[in-house]
Amino acid sequence: MNKSTHKIIVFCSLIMISFQGIAQSDIKQKPIIQTKYTADPAPMVYKDTVFLYTSHDEDDATGFKMLDWLLYTSTDMVNWTDRGAVASLKDFSWARQDNGAWAIQTIERNGKFYLYAPMHGNGIGVLVSDSPYGPFKDPLGKRLIETDHKWNDIDPSPFIDDDGQAYLYWGNPDVYYVKLNEDMISYSGDVIKEPTKPKNYQEGPWIYKRKGKYYLSYASTCCPEGIGYAMSNSPTGPWEYKGMVIEASDKTRGNHPGIIDYKGKSYVFGHSYDVLKRETSTFYERRSVDLDEIVYNPDGTIKTLSYFSVDGPAAVGDINPFKRVEAETIAWSEGVKSNKDEKRGVFITQIDNNDYIEVKAVNFKKSPKAFLVNASSVSGGKIEIRLDGKDGTLLGVCDIKNTGGQDNWKDFTCKVKKVKGLQNIFFVFKGEGKSMFNLDWWTFK
Repeated sequence: MNKSTHKIIVFCSLIMISFQGIAQSDIKQKPIIQTKYTADPAPMVYKDTVFLYTSHDEDDATGFKMLDWLLYTSTDMVNWTDRGAVASLKDFSWARQDNGAWAIQTIERNGKFYLYAPMHGNGIGVLVSDSPYGPFKDPLGKRLIETDHKWNDIDPSPFIDDDGQAYLYWGNPDVYYVKLNEDMISYSGDVIKEPTKPKNYQEGPWIYKRKGKYYLSYASTCCPEGIGYAMSNSPTGPWEYKGMVIEASDKTRGNHPGIIDYKGKSYVFGHSYDVLKRETSTFYERRSVDLDEIVYNPDGTIKTLSYFSVDGPAAVGDINPFKRVEAETIAWSEGVKSNKDEKRGVFITQIDNNDYIEVKAVNFKKSPKAFLVNASSVSGGKIEIRLDGKDGTLLGVCDIKNTGGQDNWKDFTCKVKKVKGLQNIFFVFKGEGKSMFNLDWWTFK
């Protein structure tokens, strides 16, 4: 048994113990994605948008069952729009197709987007696209990284320094790096095993530069794992351990960092099992991405968080309700799922009685008169439009009729009461049976 395998077995055993006897009502935190199980967050800021790439734990996963990679976007850090799968194991002809779509990271250079992906035990590959939304294609048809320690070749993290030199970092239980060429799909020189691996490093390196300092954050300690970090004056070290971004505790369990600056604030992404714990006290390998704001001290060190906060960060933007808003733009939801097809794109499905969706920071600069929604249905149902809670002030009720099938989409409208200002909107679903209808988009008139 290798060291990584032993770590996973011990880790999973501790997780199963920690799950026993946990009441669902005790889980207060709200991971930012609920319609799918997501892990290994890799945020990228491009122009005015945060592109969040994630790995994907399948709904029926007991262990790690991961087949594709997902994308979510936001311009306000509280509402996240599901863009569906942007890549999968099928994009790598040389990889196993039954499992292994582990943690990725994407970076932009010269108008192209490079997605680095590991298949555990099968090396690290790279995909390229002309758009952050994909489609991504394999330019090599083979592995980019394959060392003698191939089971350690996971969690790739690309970084481009101010002088234009690009690097790729990766590794469990050690940190490796190599200098990438300008084409980002080849490298020069030897693969280096970092001799100054920082304290409690486990895996998931995330490299970035801020105000002249280099940062290496990572999944730290085991088990459970928090998020630790080290600093350096050089992208190649030496690395000096500075502390924890998020403490390791019985709440954190597994983790994987992603750290960005956006609209004048700094954020850390990680993952937890908090959505799963709301549903069952039985442990499965089904994780959910978390997010919180972080604060830097004057010397560049980071103030430690004990855990992700209950409410998460404040909005740094808003939603215009008089433009088309995709139904899969969500701050929080319960019960619903998302799906994607070639014609419709991503839509919300599996809507049952009392399920709901919350959209935060909806800016009514003027009062609406009506609500319009695009839906498909067999059984039909109702959408209650409420303010500030699933039982909050009722603005209106929209009847969703039978459209003749789940593939037939129609617009439905209803009158709404007057409302102005910045509001949190709740769409609460009422009706009989399961999967009452699907939703594609909505707007106020």
